[in-house]
Amino acid sequence: MPSIRLNKQRWKQVLLIAAAVIAGATLWFTNDITKQVKKQERAKVVAWHKEVVARSEVVANYTEQLFKELQEDERQKADRLADAYRIIDNPPPGMDLTFPGKIIKDNNTVPVLIYNSAGSMIDTNLGEDVKNNASEAYFDSLRDEMSSRFEPIHFEDEGYFLYYDESKRLKELRKAKKELISSFISETVLNSASVPLLFMDSTKTEVVESKEIDETVISDPELLKAKLEEMAEANEPIKINIPGEGVRYVFFEESYVVTTMQYFPVIQLILIAVFLFVAYLVFSSFRRAEQDRVWVGMAKETAHQLGTPLSSLMAWVELLEAEGAESSKLNEMKKDVKRLHTVTDRFSKIGSQPELKPENLSAALEATASYMRPRISKQVSLKLAGVSKPITALFNQSLLSWVLENLLRNSVDAMEGKGSITIVLSEEKNSVLIDVVDDGKGISRSDARNVFAPGFTTKKRGWGLGLSLTKRIIEEYHGGKIALHSTTPGEGTTFRITLRKEAVYG
Repeated sequence: MPSIRLNKQRWKQVLLIAAAVIAGATLWFTNDITKQVKKQERAKVVAWHKEVVARSEVVANYTEQLFKELQEDERQKADRLADAYRIIDNPPPGMDLTFPGKIIKDNNTVPVLIYNSAGSMIDTNLGEDVKNNASEAYFDSLRDEMSSRFEPIHFEDEGYFLYYDESKRLKELRKAKKELISSFISETVLNSASVPLLFMDSTKTEVVESKEIDETVISDPELLKAKLEEMAEANEPIKINIPGEGVRYVFFEESYVVTTMQYFPVIQLILIAVFLFVAYLVFSSFRRAEQDRVWVGMAKETAHQLGTPLSSLMAWVELLEAEGAESSKLNEMKKDVKRLHTVTDRFSKIGSQPELKPENLSAALEATASYMRPRISKQVSLKLAGVSKPITALFNQSLLSWVLENLLRNSVDAMEGKGSITIVLSEEKNSVLIDVVDDGKGISRSDARNVFAPGFTTKKRGWGLGLSLTKRIIEEYHGGKIALHSTTPGEGTTFRITLRKEAVYG
């Protein structure tokens, strides 16, 4: 037997080591994959970061310089037009006006309006149809629009004002510039990014564009502020100068995949632990079920084996009674035979659901006390309380008597054969309470947690199955409860049994 236990112990150690090695290898492998993925994504983010900065510089420098040159070119055209109008309006003596007239005639790119000091339009190059058919309000509106963008040229001597606007070509180029910037934002900043990001304005308070960020975060200023601080702490925001719009900032963080994979080893470890725990519970339940079947089989076989000599003893008692044996001795033999019959009946009920009947519990307690008094020390006082009136409960008399006998014997052992035991019966609304109170040595706090555990005992002799059996009889067979109600080392212990008054249906 020791060698078998030793082999089992070694197998458990081998399996435990194997499980630890498998778990460790799995965690190492997944952690390594996580690091590789994180490293690759980080490289992509760095490349994307550089691309955003480089392209933003190209877009900003090229378009800004281009539009400055175009605006300067059109300003010069407007100046030449102003000079041409000035010369034609007041030509020097003998000057050829062909070239100034050609400048005015050939200007079909820069829109021009000429107003006198009285605020009336004098001339325009918008075409004869517009010049002849457009209303004065139209020209005034157009003049205000032009003056809002460009400072008009003032002819102080002549008292004229020349208003001009961007050419059609420049407007088309400006539209193309906006499309270029929009394309830069959508393609370079947003679509090519493999990470969540927020494209913010110069104040870092308004979201221009976003990617893979929850809308609830964007709509809540407090959540948005916290998110920006979190992103800025993880990665420095990218500063971008957008022509015509000013500075913009790109906040970004690691992708959901990388963030999730960081916790994957921990999640995997938890899953492995849960799996091992569930497996342990399953195997433990199988083992307990097998042990229960063994114990039930042993109990039933014991009852079966006792049946034959018990029948023989009953026959011998009847024979002695017929031959006129002394009645006092014969009555004692009858009591012992009846006791053996009770023990056999108890063992036969193990493993099967006993029949519970509503019976007088007070009478059952008195019967058990009467049986136990002659069989315990004369220095132990066994009293009953609360049995003066009949109290009905659902129980099996044979099994309940077994439970009470076990509790009483434990109390006698705790008092070392001298003291007082009181069985107190009381009732509540739907249940009855049986308290077994002794004034023995009590139970320590460390032992109190294990009193109902199979095999636990503080005695030098015994299997430690008495209280475990009582718990099973009360809770599994009767649907009640048994508990260590109170105990004080050196003062005594109280066990409480709770039984139902009526059957529970449904």
